[in-house]
Amino acid sequence: MSESKLCKGVVIGALVGAAVSMLDRTTREQTVEKLKKTKNKVIYYAKNRSELQQLVNEKIEKMQKLYEDTKDNVNFIMEKLDEVKGIPGAVQEIVQDTKEVFSSNEEKSYQGE
Repeated sequence: MSESKLCKGVVIGALVGAAVSMLDRTTREQTVEKLKKTKNKVIYYAKNRSELQQLVNEKIEKMQKLYEDTKDNVNFIMEKLDEVKGIPGAVQEIVQDTKEVFSSNEEKSYQGE
């Protein structure tokens, strides 16, 4: 029961808010203009359904391409992160090798070489 009161309250609040905003002349004029444009588009696409279908298909193709590009980018980033995770081990090996080379050079220099 409280759920239905919430929904009713939200709907009533939205209607009151819309009514109050319509008191402003500029808002009223903009709303009427947008409604006219929307009505004209609906009428146009109702008469030209194949064009609407083509438009929808183009949007779907763009979204699929965006999805594929995003997936490829995420995979690339994940590969690079894996590479970066391996860098500390490689750096540690280089440091160890360098340390060993310097140590062996010091020993050689102490031995008179």
